[in-house]
Amino acid sequence: MSLKKVTIVVLPDGVHSVKQIKIPKLFLGFVLVFLFVATGFLVWGSIDYYKIKSQVPEQARLIEENRQKEAQLVALTNKIDIINSKMVELIEFDNKLKVMADLEPGVDNTQFLGVGGPDSALIDSDYSVENAHKKLVRLMHQSLDNLDTAISVETEEKNELFKFLENQKSILACTPSIWPAKGWPNDGFGYRKSPFTGKKEFHQGLDISARKGTPVIAPADGYISFVGKSNSFGNYITISHGYGFKTRYGHLSKTLVTKGQAVKRGEEIALIGSTGRSTGPHLHYEVHRNNVPVNPRVYILDKIER
Repeated sequence: MSLKKVTIVVLPDGVHSVKQIKIPKLFLGFVLVFLFVATGFLVWGSIDYYKIKSQVPEQARLIEENRQKEAQLVALTNKIDIINSKMVELIEFDNKLKVMADLEPGVDNTQFLGVGGPDSALIDSDYSVENAHKKLVRLMHQSLDNLDTAISVETEEKNELFKFLENQKSILACTPSIWPAKGWPNDGFGYRKSPFTGKKEFHQGLDISARKGTPVIAPADGYISFVGKSNSFGNYITISHGYGFKTRYGHLSKTLVTKGQAVKRGEEIALIGSTGRSTGPHLHYEVHRNNVPVNPRVYILDKIER
């Protein structure tokens, strides 16, 4: 069975004879289909090319943005490492202060591990960049959580340390640690021969001889709990300092304070005299701790001035 053909007539210029080209219809169909498919592929390829070409600037922008974010992420991890290091130093310094104050040390430093630096998992060729970023972010969050916990703990401990030091400061301010008057110490704390009876007696304080009218000062902070007279002490004053401390001042020629008045260390409270049972101008000075008389010299830190 012969194939149907299509005759193509070619009319050349000039005197040349007419040419006829016979092409089978099936072949012509294949050619037309091929041309149609080729044209389709060409059009699709052109569209895809221009589409990809149009996305190149956006891809470059995304790559640059990703690079900047990665650089920022690395910089942030380095900052977190620096903060962790400073937190460790702060805790170590805090522990030194607590040792000096005879307190228990604080939190453990091992929780402040760095999140930067090399990690074999992060540079493994089989480890994707996305997974590396996720791990780095996870480590950063963990480190920030540790810092947040440490800040809370340190804040609480600093408050406790502050209260402790404030209390110690208050105790020191209320401890009678300076001389109450300028003069010459003579009869001290303990047993002595009485200048009036000649018998052995217990002297509960310290006598400081000085000219009449010499100022008497408070050796520590406190408040005046008594101002009055007695046969033995004459005019005398008692100061309550707190923390179990009380001080007493006898044989005064004049009192300069009133009961209930608050006084500070070094504040003038009276003048030395010879009232009561006395052989001459002097100050009788007593220190009581928890209502028990103690040697005043134990608490006095400086030398007496004359």
